[in-house]
Amino acid sequence: MPIIKVVIPKADMPTTLTCPHCGKPVEITSAFKAEAESSIRAEISKSMRSELDEKEKKIQELQKQEISLRDQQRKLEEKDKDLELTIARRVDDQRKQSEAVVTQRITELFRLKEAEKDKVISDLKNSLEDAQRKAQQGSQQLQGEVQELELERELRNNFPTDDIAEVKKGSLGADITQTVKTNRGNVCGVILWESKRTKNWSPEWITKLKDDLRSAKANIPIIVTSVLPKEAEKGMGLVDGVWVTNFTLAIPLAELLRNQLRDVAYQKFASENRGTKAEALYNYFTGHEFVQHIQSLAEVYRETQEQITKEKAAFERIWKARESQAQRLLSGTISIYGQVQGIAGQSLPPVPGLELPEAL
Repeated sequence: MPIIKVVIPKADMPTTLTCPHCGKPVEITSAFKAEAESSIRAEISKSMRSELDEKEKKIQELQKQEISLRDQQRKLEEKDKDLELTIARRVDDQRKQSEAVVTQRITELFRLKEAEKDKVISDLKNSLEDAQRKAQQGSQQLQGEVQELELERELRNNFPTDDIAEVKKGSLGADITQTVKTNRGNVCGVILWESKRTKNWSPEWITKLKDDLRSAKANIPIIVTSVLPKEAEKGMGLVDGVWVTNFTLAIPLAELLRNQLRDVAYQKFASENRGTKAEALYNYFTGHEFVQHIQSLAEVYRETQEQITKEKAAFERIWKARESQAQRLLSGTISIYGQVQGIAGQSLPPVPGLELPEAL
């Protein structure tokens, strides 16, 4: 702030002057005081203005510095944000790369595990197919053996006077040989039985059994099979000189053929021309008339069985219906008796069949 000098008049100086304009006296001290005050005010005003200007400049510079600092701070903050974003992106990239590596490893391990599983499944499937094939073969063989044993048992039970012989496994020939005899033990002829229980019919069975027939010098060949050819689609038939039947008609067919053998044998024993009788016997057994006769008897037997089955089913249905009606009638009677007993109490006489046993 500038220094203001104030001049104070001396004591011996005059205190009034005459104004050259108006001629009036003017007191020097007052004039000097006013001039000094005016000069001081001007100096003070100028000094204050300068000081204010200086302060304004400083304030503006400070504001600029603040703005600059704020701008630098903002830039630093933006750099920090950019750095954080860059770091976050790098972290994400690293994480994605790590996840990709882990995923690839897991995928590879899974692929290997899948390949191992497929290999195990394939091996198990092959083993299972082998086991099923062996089991099926064994099952078919077992089923055939069961049917053969059952056929042998039925023949023994139905024809106790005949010799029923099982051909041992691995031996040539048919499965069962039935030597037909009279009550006195006279041999009337031989029936060869072949038991088959497979899914498909084979014409080779006919050729084999005919060869066995000639080898055994038997009279009648019969194949018992679960799968029948066209010639025996009704359950029984003659195929190229060989009788073919299902298991159900096996014993009826044996009964008919056995009776024919006994009748022809009786005539054979009573006649001297045995060769002619044997040929006649074979021709008769393989002739159309005998075949029709046997098929007719088989049809009657089958129709009888079907009728019995139908009648049995009908009677069972009637019995079931009657049983249901009787049950409803009994339930209604019990309900009425219970209501009446609840009203009458002990005075109601007991009804047999509706009371608990005394032991209870």
